[in-house]
Amino acid sequence: MAKIDSLCVYCGSSSRVPQGHKAAATKFGAIMAKHGVRLVYGGGRVGLMGMLADAVMSAGGEVVGVIPRFLDEHEVGHTGVTRLEITDSMHERKQLMAELSDGFVVLPGGLGTLEETFEIVTWKQLRLHDKPIVIVNVDDYWRPLRELIGHVVDTGYARRENVESVAFVATVDDVLPKLETMPEGRVTVDPKWL
Repeated sequence: MAKIDSLCVYCGSSSRVPQGHKAAATKFGAIMAKHGVRLVYGGGRVGLMGMLADAVMSAGGEVVGVIPRFLDEHEVGHTGVTRLEITDSMHERKQLMAELSDGFVVLPGGLGTLEETFEIVTWKQLRLHDKPIVIVNVDDYWRPLRELIGHVVDTGYARRENVESVAFVATVDDVLPKLETMPEGRVTVDPKWL
């Protein structure tokens, strides 16, 4: 695996979440900063997103937030990050986040986090990128997602090799070691799936 200099992290914007999720976001921010890995994220100052960004900044790391103008105008944008990019749309936001990142990490989150996760996994299946994707199953939060993905494969709607390109780990401590062991180029796409 090539060196990871920058990670896009998807996570929730809610603060009304379990304490273990908050602790994981804060710890992962400190881990990223310690290892010199730049955070690329959705640019918010609230919820796990804000806690993660604050943790990276507090530990001396670099943070690039990417937020669409309409959300920034509602005072959700985090002005304390290294750089805050303002986009015209959600689509531009997600594209820029992907371009700025060497890999993707998913922490607990809601519907937006699920949408981002499925999109980036689909982009990988379609060979729009070949970057690693790691889902952090904090407190078994993503167990139903893992089961759903298994069900999709078992019923023939996805190929096992495509979903196996996504790694699940139990804790944020496992993310960087997992990224170091993930091989490149695992995705193969049969033209009939395009």
